[in-house]
Amino acid sequence: MSNLLCDKKGITMVEVLASVILITVGIMALITLLPSGMRLSGTSDLLGRAAGILQAELSMNEILVLNENNTVTATVPGNPLTKTVYGSGKPTPQPGDIAYTVRTERSDLGGRWLIQVQVSWPGNAAGIGESLIVTRQKYFAQ
Repeated sequence: MSNLLCDKKGITMVEVLASVILITVGIMALITLLPSGMRLSGTSDLLGRAAGILQAELSMNEILVLNENNTVTATVPGNPLTKTVYGSGKPTPQPGDIAYTVRTERSDLGGRWLIQVQVSWPGNAAGIGESLIVTRQKYFAQ
């Protein structure tokens, strides 16, 4: 009968202390990952916007070349067309905007055009780039 009177259920103070220490260590490990995660998300945001600008510039140049009514001039090698595009897509910078530099080179390959576009931003001078070969279509005019 003494077993029934002395039966203790629950957790002791030592077990509580051990679980608090384990949880604290786990939270501290996660907190140390926060700065690198924030930096990585910022980098991916800049890269994603640059990819969108790059694709828009390639598409615009492709349409320009495809339409035979447009006069297309080749750029001087090493001297690309350069313009600044803001992340917001507006012609003037908005609060918090990043200025992307877009360099476009067009080369006449005799009936075909090589379009090379490079997009860079502050902190990444190399940026990203892509090229496209476009053949003019006779009846593409709108």
